[in-house]
Amino acid sequence: MKRVVATGTFDILHPGHIYYLEESRKLGDELHVIVARDENVRHKPKPVIPEQQRLRMVQSLKPVDYARFGSTKDIFEPIREIQPDIITLGFNQFFNEEKLKYDLEENGISAEVVRIEGYSGEGFCSSRNIMKQILIRRCKELQDDSTD
Repeated sequence: MKRVVATGTFDILHPGHIYYLEESRKLGDELHVIVARDENVRHKPKPVIPEQQRLRMVQSLKPVDYARFGSTKDIFEPIREIQPDIITLGFNQFFNEEKLKYDLEENGISAEVVRIEGYSGEGFCSSRNIMKQILIRRCKELQDDSTD
């Protein structure tokens, strides 16, 4: 049984997330997804969607066999528990692959690290861009509505 772990914040689900998870799932027999805890997100703005809701959304996705929260104390804790053969990274995730491989080895984890290419299909592929478009489109409508 080949286990794959994918990680992410999954703030506003979009086609890029689905692509990342589908491609990750193709690499093994089970896909385990670790959803970032709100307090662990430091490399970008805090998520808009509450963590319980983000976890529930990821759990409901077809390619996902298991989803859980990451640890607030030790990012390697759930990885040690899952014992994956492969850990996938999204094309824009901030991890330095060489440092991650070294840190995994230091923590006694012998998983291959695979970076999944970016999604090239149509549609919004960035939570940040989705939020930007909501502000542009809806705030203008709200301003227009207030002049009635």
